[in-house]
Amino acid sequence: MKAIKHIGLVIFLIGLAIFTALPLLGTFNLNEADFNSIVSNQNIKSEVFINELKSEVVGKDFNGMQSLSPKISNAISKANEAHTKNKEWDKKIYTKSSDMAAMIGKTSANGFIANNKGLMWFLTFGLGIIGALMFILPNVILLGPKGIKNDGIYHESATNRGWIGWMVFIFLVSFYLVLYFASEYATNWTLLVDPISEALSGNPAGHWFVYGFMYCVVMTVMAVRMYIKYRHNIYQIFRTTSVLFFQIVFAFLIPEIMVRLQMPYYDFKNAFPLDYDFFFQWNLKDLINNGGIGIFILVWGIVLTLIIVPVMVYFFGKRWYCSWVCGCGGLAETLGDPYRQHSDKSLFAWKVERYLIHAVLVFVVVMTGMTLYSFFTECGTVLGIQTSTVQNIYSLIIGSIFAGVIGTGFYPIFGNRVWCRFGCPLAAYLGFVQRFKSRFRITTNGGQCISCGNCSTYCEQGIDVRAYAQKGENIIRSSCVGCGICSAVCPRGVLRLENGPEKGRINPTEILLGNDVDLMDLVNQK
Repeated sequence: MKAIKHIGLVIFLIGLAIFTALPLLGTFNLNEADFNSIVSNQNIKSEVFINELKSEVVGKDFNGMQSLSPKISNAISKANEAHTKNKEWDKKIYTKSSDMAAMIGKTSANGFIANNKGLMWFLTFGLGIIGALMFILPNVILLGPKGIKNDGIYHESATNRGWIGWMVFIFLVSFYLVLYFASEYATNWTLLVDPISEALSGNPAGHWFVYGFMYCVVMTVMAVRMYIKYRHNIYQIFRTTSVLFFQIVFAFLIPEIMVRLQMPYYDFKNAFPLDYDFFFQWNLKDLINNGGIGIFILVWGIVLTLIIVPVMVYFFGKRWYCSWVCGCGGLAETLGDPYRQHSDKSLFAWKVERYLIHAVLVFVVVMTGMTLYSFFTECGTVLGIQTSTVQNIYSLIIGSIFAGVIGTGFYPIFGNRVWCRFGCPLAAYLGFVQRFKSRFRITTNGGQCISCGNCSTYCEQGIDVRAYAQKGENIIRSSCVGCGICSAVCPRGVLRLENGPEKGRINPTEILLGNDVDLMDLVNQK
């Protein structure tokens, strides 16, 4: 069985290596007809840009995007400098150079990769899936009887920040950097999934389609691991199935099919303020211009945020979203499960968490207020501050770097809920409701606790669960996402996830059996 695992790891690494190398491979040659089509479709009026590309790009062969992209970037810079100097604002190129390079690269791609999409898909996604499953499936036999074995978690390179963990870290960070800041280098990736995109939406794949497809593939493969590892726990099976369903159906398939039906691209499970650009001017105008379906989406988004979210949190806690529905949570609970023990349990980390996540929530609320004011007054500034500048700052620092590069890329180093714990504004909103007005809590039986520490070790939110269990306190921390792993790894059944009467909740700031409380008095009170 171990030999199969090792072979699977080798196959997976081969697929990963080919996938990683693709951004620097491939050949590109843009013919004049395709170039004229791009100019027409993009309504490009800059003769400087057109002439520059005709002399430097059209009809020439390029090996790899690293040789083509600088040509396009330089052409845009020259054109914009000239038009700015002459105050020809209507002729400036407002498309980002990376997006323009990606568009031209996709149109001009030729050679082995472009002509063998199916084979290249197998050599990347296919080998990755096969290798990962070969590495995971033997665990059915190796694990033996049902039940979680915690031995060796800090002795394997994949789970103790060893070489495998660092490889995953480097790959994830690099992948997100390409997605957010160098989309042209994802061109060859988009070629591999073009047939899938065309079958769903009728359009060629873009780099965000690659991301969505890869998201679903990774979650599905790692869900197999979850089913094996937690096969003794019905709750873990339920929530793994739930996040998988909502990601594949609601976040991936339905939005793509809506595009095919000429409707707005929309993920119906994505709630504000996690969906921070829902109230941006461009989105509001797009929804309004789409008639009935656009108005329905607008109303649904508001109702989801203001009514459905708090009501569901009252009955089920924030776990209904963070552990059953959310795509970010779904990736954290599947791909991130091997790294949950890395979450910082220190008091300092808890203080940083409280200030940082609530600061992000305040930021997004203020930004949204400015956005709505600008939308209704048709004024681009609020108190002398450009609304678009605030939006761009949030999109870059929070939406891209924090939520993407750090929030996911740092799984193998800082644990699997970095974004959910320190940055997600929706998690902060849900946490307020759960902390003060919810029927959900994790109840403890202190008399059964043997202080093994499994619960605290595996808490992805950095909660010292054992401290609560030893004192017999209910856990209703606002940061708790109700993943239930603490209960699943407890060898004594000390912890239970419950949705009981609100009056039965015990405030975690109160010590159940303090020095001034007599045990018999407590019993008599009950």
